[in-house]
Amino acid sequence: MLVEGRLLIKIKLVQEVHPIHKAQLLSFIKLMDVPVRLVVNFHEMKLVDGVHRMLLPGTNRNG
Repeated sequence: MLVEGRLLIKIKLVQEVHPIHKAQLLSFIKLMDVPVRLVVNFHEMKLVDGVHRMLLPGTNRNG
């Protein structure tokens, strides 16, 4: 899901988020030039435990 051209959200329902899930999303944001991505895993007991926020390397963290 792409939100306002600045945030890409990947929704998962898996036992564990593996590095390949994050690498796949990194490829998407590099191609789409989207600075922030979230992987949200709905398999966790608490949703906050399943949210992984990542920034595109070189992104200004303050902006």
